[in-house]
Amino acid sequence: MQALTNRVKVVERKPMTFMERTYLPGIFKGMMITFGHMFKKKPTVNYPEKTRPFSAVFRGLHVLNRDEEGRERCTACGLCAVACPAEAITMEAAERLPGEEKLYREEKYAVKYEINMLRCIFCGLCEEACPKDAIYLSETFAPSNFTRKGFIYGKEELLIPDPVMEPEAYAKARGEHVVKTSDPAAK
Repeated sequence: MQALTNRVKVVERKPMTFMERTYLPGIFKGMMITFGHMFKKKPTVNYPEKTRPFSAVFRGLHVLNRDEEGRERCTACGLCAVACPAEAITMEAAERLPGEEKLYREEKYAVKYEINMLRCIFCGLCEEACPKDAIYLSETFAPSNFTRKGFIYGKEELLIPDPVMEPEAYAKARGEHVVKTSDPAAK
């Protein structure tokens, strides 16, 4: 039989020595590795008391953004839903009624905006596709839950607090996120 490549090795099957049959060298080698790790710094972080630093590109829980006057930025254009490879975003649009200018920034707004966090892969494409900086991925974890319905976040859970009414909660929820300046209305 001829080999297809020259990487073939012939394996020798020599009998084991007495020490190898007792497995003592293998046990001692494993114990040395264990004792070596006992005196190293532990990589575990005691989570509620301490948090580990995240990288600058960490993508966490989704947030629906507001402008400086407290109006919702989302115009229900659907670009985030189209860009989502997991099809985790669903929305329904409606027209703004007279007198609702202080609630919604544009003529169209999202009546229903839902993200299924069980399907979301935290890729950030929804954030990049949004022309109004209406959605971004924050620096917080998505909390655990016991039911599937608990992982479907509606507009009420995703919307950031009003900066006019609750400036402290707005600043905390906003974190280190920077507003895009390509939108002339955002300036």
